[in-house]
Amino acid sequence: MNKKSVLITGASRGIGKACAITFAQAGFHVFLNCKNSVDDLKQVANHIQSHNGSCTITLGDVGNPDDVTTIFQTIAQSNLGLDVLINNAGVSHIGLLQDMTDSEWLHLMHTNLSSVFYCSRAAIPYMLSKKSGKIINISSMWGTVGASCEAAYSATKAGIHGLTKALAKELAPSNIQVNAIACGVIDTAMNSCFSDEEQKALMDEIPAGRFGTTNETAQFVLDLACNHPYLTGQIIGFDGGFI
Repeated sequence: MNKKSVLITGASRGIGKACAITFAQAGFHVFLNCKNSVDDLKQVANHIQSHNGSCTITLGDVGNPDDVTTIFQTIAQSNLGLDVLINNAGVSHIGLLQDMTDSEWLHLMHTNLSSVFYCSRAAIPYMLSKKSGKIINISSMWGTVGASCEAAYSATKAGIHGLTKALAKELAPSNIQVNAIACGVIDTAMNSCFSDEEQKALMDEIPAGRFGTTNETAQFVLDLACNHPYLTGQIIGFDGGFI
Protein backbone atom coordinates (compact mmCIF):
# COMPACT_ATOMS: atom_id res chain seq x y z
CA MET A 1 0.00 0.00 0.00
CA ASN A 2 1.30 3.45 -0.86
CA LYS A 3 2.11 5.69 2.07
CA LYS A 4 -0.48 8.40 2.56
CA SER A 5 0.61 12.00 2.74
CA VAL A 6 -0.56 15.12 4.55
CA LEU A 7 0.29 18.79 4.21
CA ILE A 8 0.11 20.72 7.49
CA THR A 9 0.40 24.48 7.30
CA GLY A 10 1.80 26.30 10.31
CA ALA A 11 3.49 23.10 11.53
CA SER A 12 6.33 24.61 13.55
CA ARG A 13 4.49 24.79 16.87
CA GLY A 14 1.18 24.47 18.66
CA ILE A 15 -1.58 22.43 17.04
CA GLY A 16 0.34 22.17 13.76
CA LYS A 17 3.40 20.67 15.45
CA ALA A 18 1.27 18.21 17.40
CA CYS A 19 -0.54 17.19 14.21
CA ALA A 20 2.75 16.69 12.38
CA ILE A 21 4.11 14.35 15.03
CA THR A 22 0.81 12.51 15.43
CA PHE A 23 0.34 11.92 11.70
CA ALA A 24 3.95 10.79 11.29
CA GLN A 25 3.45 8.28 14.10
CA ALA A 26 0.37 7.03 12.25
CA GLY A 27 2.47 6.30 9.15
CA PHE A 28 1.80 9.39 7.02
CA HIS A 29 4.46 11.21 5.08
CA VAL A 30 4.18 14.75 6.43
CA PHE A 31 4.79 17.86 4.38
CA LEU A 32 5.75 20.42 6.99
CA ASN A 33 5.09 24.08 6.32
CA CYS A 34 5.84 27.35 8.04
CA LYS A 35 6.72 30.89 7.04
CA ASN A 36 9.17 32.23 9.61
CA SER A 37 9.88 29.73 12.39
CA VAL A 38 12.34 27.72 10.31
CA ASP A 39 14.51 26.51 13.20
CA ASP A 40 11.44 25.30 15.09
CA LEU A 41 10.21 23.50 11.97
CA LYS A 42 13.57 21.79 11.55
CA GLN A 43 13.30 20.56 15.13
CA VAL A 44 9.89 19.07 14.32
CA ALA A 45 11.38 17.36 11.26
CA ASN A 46 14.30 16.02 13.30
CA HIS A 47 11.91 14.64 15.90
CA ILE A 48 9.83 12.88 13.24
CA GLN A 49 12.87 11.40 11.51
CA SER A 50 14.48 10.29 14.77
CA HIS A 51 11.33 8.29 15.47
CA ASN A 52 11.42 6.58 12.05
CA GLY A 53 8.84 8.89 10.48
CA SER A 54 9.12 10.56 7.10
CA CYS A 55 8.63 14.22 6.28
CA THR A 56 9.53 17.01 3.88
CA ILE A 57 9.97 20.68 4.79
CA THR A 58 8.07 23.06 2.50
CA LEU A 59 8.76 26.64 3.52
CA GLY A 60 6.56 29.51 2.39
CA ASP A 61 3.80 31.96 3.19
CA VAL A 62 0.53 30.15 2.52
CA GLY A 63 -1.18 33.53 2.36
CA ASN A 64 0.83 34.19 -0.81
CA PRO A 65 -0.37 32.33 -3.93
CA ASP A 66 3.13 32.25 -5.44
CA ASP A 67 4.54 30.57 -2.36
CA VAL A 68 1.68 28.06 -2.39
CA THR A 69 2.55 27.22 -6.00
CA THR A 70 6.14 26.52 -4.93
CA ILE A 71 5.00 24.39 -1.99
CA PHE A 72 2.84 22.25 -4.27
CA GLN A 73 5.66 21.91 -6.79
CA THR A 74 7.63 20.23 -4.00
CA ILE A 75 4.69 17.92 -3.36
CA ALA A 76 4.45 17.12 -7.08
CA GLN A 77 8.16 16.28 -7.24
CA SER A 78 7.77 13.80 -4.39
CA ASN A 79 5.35 11.67 -6.46
CA LEU A 80 3.41 10.99 -3.27
CA GLY A 81 0.33 12.98 -4.15
CA LEU A 82 -1.72 14.44 -1.32
CA ASP A 83 -4.37 12.64 0.72
CA VAL A 84 -5.01 15.12 3.52
CA LEU A 85 -4.72 18.89 3.78
CA ILE A 86 -4.75 20.50 7.21
CA ASN A 87 -5.19 24.26 6.94
CA ASN A 88 -3.80 25.22 10.32
CA ALA A 89 -1.74 28.37 9.75
CA GLY A 90 -3.19 31.34 11.57
CA VAL A 91 -2.48 34.44 13.58
CA SER A 92 -4.51 36.31 16.18
CA HIS A 93 -5.27 39.99 16.58
CA ILE A 94 -6.67 41.50 19.76
CA GLY A 95 -7.78 45.10 19.85
CA LEU A 96 -10.55 47.49 18.96
CA LEU A 97 -11.61 47.33 15.33
CA GLN A 98 -11.43 51.13 15.07
CA ASP A 99 -7.72 50.97 15.91
CA MET A 100 -6.85 48.30 13.35
CA THR A 101 -4.74 49.38 10.39
CA ASP A 102 -5.26 48.36 6.78
CA SER A 103 -2.02 46.36 6.80
CA GLU A 104 -3.03 44.49 9.97
CA TRP A 105 -6.41 43.64 8.42
CA LEU A 106 -4.83 42.39 5.19
CA HIS A 107 -2.21 40.34 7.05
CA LEU A 108 -4.91 38.67 9.12
CA MET A 109 -7.08 37.95 6.06
CA HIS A 110 -4.19 36.58 4.00
CA THR A 111 -2.85 34.35 6.77
CA ASN A 112 -6.11 33.03 8.19
CA LEU A 113 -8.53 32.94 5.26
CA SER A 114 -6.82 33.40 1.90
CA SER A 115 -4.38 30.63 2.84
CA VAL A 116 -7.28 28.19 3.11
CA PHE A 117 -8.45 29.15 -0.37
CA TYR A 118 -4.98 28.96 -1.97
CA CYS A 119 -4.02 25.63 -0.40
CA SER A 120 -7.41 24.00 -0.96
CA ARG A 121 -7.43 25.08 -4.59
CA ALA A 122 -3.99 23.55 -5.10
CA ALA A 123 -4.83 20.34 -3.23
CA ILE A 124 -8.12 19.55 -4.97
CA PRO A 125 -6.62 18.22 -8.24
CA TYR A 126 -4.61 15.59 -6.31
CA MET A 127 -7.71 14.45 -4.47
CA LEU A 128 -9.91 14.45 -7.56
CA SER A 129 -7.43 12.15 -9.30
CA LYS A 130 -7.86 9.61 -6.49
CA LYS A 131 -11.56 10.25 -5.92
CA SER A 132 -10.77 10.61 -2.23
CA GLY A 133 -9.33 13.14 0.18
CA LYS A 134 -9.79 15.14 3.34
CA ILE A 135 -9.55 18.88 3.84
CA ILE A 136 -9.57 19.83 7.50
CA ASN A 137 -9.64 23.48 8.47
CA ILE A 138 -8.47 24.44 11.94
CA SER A 139 -10.83 27.22 12.97
CA SER A 140 -12.14 28.79 16.17
CA MET A 141 -15.31 28.98 18.20
CA TRP A 142 -15.14 32.76 17.62
CA GLY A 143 -15.97 32.07 13.99
CA THR A 144 -19.31 30.77 15.25
CA VAL A 145 -20.23 33.34 17.89
CA GLY A 146 -17.72 36.20 17.54
CA ALA A 147 -15.51 37.72 20.22
CA SER A 148 -15.30 41.31 21.44
CA CYS A 149 -11.95 42.92 20.59
CA GLU A 150 -11.36 40.09 18.11
CA ALA A 151 -13.82 41.19 15.44
CA ALA A 152 -11.41 40.84 12.52
CA TYR A 153 -10.10 37.50 13.76
CA SER A 154 -13.68 36.29 14.20
CA ALA A 155 -14.46 37.41 10.65
CA THR A 156 -11.62 35.32 9.21
CA LYS A 157 -12.81 32.25 11.08
CA ALA A 158 -16.43 32.81 10.07
CA GLY A 159 -15.17 33.00 6.50
CA ILE A 160 -13.50 29.61 6.96
CA HIS A 161 -16.80 28.20 8.18
CA GLY A 162 -18.66 29.42 5.12
CA LEU A 163 -15.94 28.18 2.77
CA THR A 164 -15.94 24.80 4.51
CA LYS A 165 -19.68 24.28 4.12
CA ALA A 166 -19.80 25.39 0.49
CA LEU A 167 -16.70 23.51 -0.65
CA ALA A 168 -17.93 20.35 1.04
CA LYS A 169 -21.04 20.39 -1.15
CA GLU A 170 -18.90 21.00 -4.22
CA LEU A 171 -16.54 18.09 -3.51
CA ALA A 172 -18.86 15.53 -1.91
CA PRO A 173 -19.69 13.84 -5.27
CA SER A 174 -15.95 13.17 -5.65
CA ASN A 175 -15.66 11.50 -2.22
CA ILE A 176 -13.68 14.40 -0.75
CA GLN A 177 -14.71 15.50 2.72
CA VAL A 178 -14.26 19.06 3.97
CA ASN A 179 -14.75 19.89 7.63
CA ALA A 180 -13.65 22.52 10.13
CA ILE A 181 -12.77 22.16 13.77
CA ALA A 182 -13.92 25.17 15.79
CA CYS A 183 -11.37 25.05 18.58
CA GLY A 184 -11.96 26.59 21.95
CA VAL A 185 -9.09 27.68 24.16
CA ILE A 186 -6.17 25.38 23.36
CA ASP A 187 -3.01 25.63 25.44
CA THR A 188 -0.69 27.17 22.84
CA ALA A 189 1.69 30.12 22.59
CA MET A 190 -1.15 32.13 20.99
CA ASN A 191 -2.60 32.51 24.48
CA SER A 192 0.65 33.76 26.03
CA CYS A 193 -0.59 37.34 25.63
CA PHE A 194 -2.99 36.75 28.53
CA SER A 195 -1.87 37.24 32.12
CA ASP A 196 -2.20 34.43 34.68
CA GLU A 197 -5.28 36.15 36.09
CA GLU A 198 -6.84 36.48 32.64
CA GLN A 199 -6.12 32.84 31.87
CA LYS A 200 -7.71 31.75 35.16
CA ALA A 201 -10.79 33.87 34.48
CA LEU A 202 -11.04 32.35 31.01
CA MET A 203 -10.66 28.84 32.38
CA ASP A 204 -13.49 29.49 34.84
CA GLU A 205 -15.80 30.06 31.86
CA ILE A 206 -15.05 26.65 30.35
CA PRO A 207 -17.40 23.90 31.58
CA ALA A 208 -14.61 21.32 31.22
CA GLY A 209 -12.58 23.39 33.68
CA ARG A 210 -9.39 23.48 31.65
CA PHE A 211 -7.81 24.45 28.35
CA GLY A 212 -7.57 21.86 25.61
CA THR A 213 -4.18 20.35 24.79
CA THR A 214 -2.48 20.30 21.42
CA ASN A 215 -2.04 16.53 21.61
CA GLU A 216 -5.73 15.76 22.11
CA THR A 217 -6.55 18.21 19.32
CA ALA A 218 -4.12 16.42 17.03
CA GLN A 219 -5.63 13.04 17.89
CA PHE A 220 -9.07 14.38 16.97
CA VAL A 221 -7.73 15.73 13.66
CA LEU A 222 -6.15 12.33 12.90
CA ASP A 223 -9.43 10.54 13.62
CA LEU A 224 -11.26 12.93 11.31
CA ALA A 225 -8.64 12.37 8.60
CA CYS A 226 -8.74 8.57 8.79
CA ASN A 227 -12.42 7.89 9.39
CA HIS A 228 -15.97 9.17 8.94
CA PRO A 229 -16.38 9.27 5.13
CA TYR A 230 -20.01 10.39 5.47
CA LEU A 231 -19.11 13.39 7.61
CA THR A 232 -18.63 16.52 5.54
CA GLY A 233 -19.51 20.20 5.58
CA GLN A 234 -19.47 20.31 9.38
CA ILE A 235 -18.15 22.89 11.82
CA ILE A 236 -17.23 20.68 14.75
CA GLY A 237 -16.96 22.35 18.12
CA PHE A 238 -13.92 21.30 20.14
CA ASP A 239 -14.16 23.70 23.05
CA GLY A 240 -14.81 21.84 26.31
CA GLY A 241 -18.45 22.94 26.25
CA PHE A 242 -17.64 26.68 26.03
CA ILE A 243 -20.15 27.38 23.22
